[in-house]
Amino acid sequence: MSGAAGDIVVTVTPNPSLDRTVEIPALTRGAVLRATAHRVDPGGKGVNVSRVLARFGHPTLAVMPGGTGELAELLRAAGIQPVSTPARGVTRVNTALVEPDGTTTKVNEPGVELAATEVDVLVDTVAVHAAPAAWVVSAGSVPRGAPDDLHARIVSAARRGGPGTRVAVDTSGPALAAAVAACPDLVKPNVAELAELVGHPLPRLADVLAATDEIRAGGVGTVLVSMGAAGALVATAEGTWHCAAEPVTAVRSTVGAGDSTLAGYLLARTSGASPADALVHAVACGAAAVGLPGTAVPGPADVDITSVKPASAPPESLDLTGEAS
Repeated sequence: MSGAAGDIVVTVTPNPSLDRTVEIPALTRGAVLRATAHRVDPGGKGVNVSRVLARFGHPTLAVMPGGTGELAELLRAAGIQPVSTPARGVTRVNTALVEPDGTTTKVNEPGVELAATEVDVLVDTVAVHAAPAAWVVSAGSVPRGAPDDLHARIVSAARRGGPGTRVAVDTSGPALAAAVAACPDLVKPNVAELAELVGHPLPRLADVLAATDEIRAGGVGTVLVSMGAAGALVATAEGTWHCAAEPVTAVRSTVGAGDSTLAGYLLARTSGASPADALVHAVACGAAAVGLPGTAVPGPADVDITSVKPASAPPESLDLTGEAS
């Protein structure tokens, strides 16, 4: 899938990172660990979405505070235009220790700190770049110094800059609650994030469906929920669908799988696919991501649509208590 300039997707990553992945035989506390492999990738949720888009040949640019030096070089090498705004401090380094069965232990540094004026510049920069965009994706944690409503402000800025631009948000906690109140076109929580948003556990798919109904009734257009091995669900004005991939037998890393799911959905929708077909592509992208090392992201050669069951009506009795999200 690829897009024209008018289909460009702008991603916003308020807390970008350099992701260092170290593969180890086993994580033993207090021991000297000898790595079997090592890689460095540009990171942060919005950045990861851009990386998937770029691998599919889709035009994208990545807005972020800081993000110069090595991070900008890695993004350009991946075919992504970085757009940097002022920030104090240096880009954080997130370190992931990955064991052979895919178990991942992450150590995330705090990242840059933003003053109020720097938050304003970031938001205004989004408005400038939103005009030609098909989508603006605001994703990831809120950096130090920034308010909880940062993603909500980005939603408003994107619509101010590009009245026809659709906006997606992928974040968690108070930042997600504030963003939902701004009524983006799409939100992409996992089950745990959705449960926190609605204020109660979601042990069955029927509970997830009720939660998506509640959020959509508040003005959000689409809710895309990633559910780990249970696949994903999308709820839209056109209907609600669920699908899952065949189990991944060789899990290498789960980091970035949700970002790949979101990117896969947006790729398909921007290319004219229905929500049901876009969900299948999203799940295939997410499944492909867990078979790749570190925060590597899937491209067309990695994604196997045939491994995903066709989207169908959600099986409301499906138990989610044992699924990763």
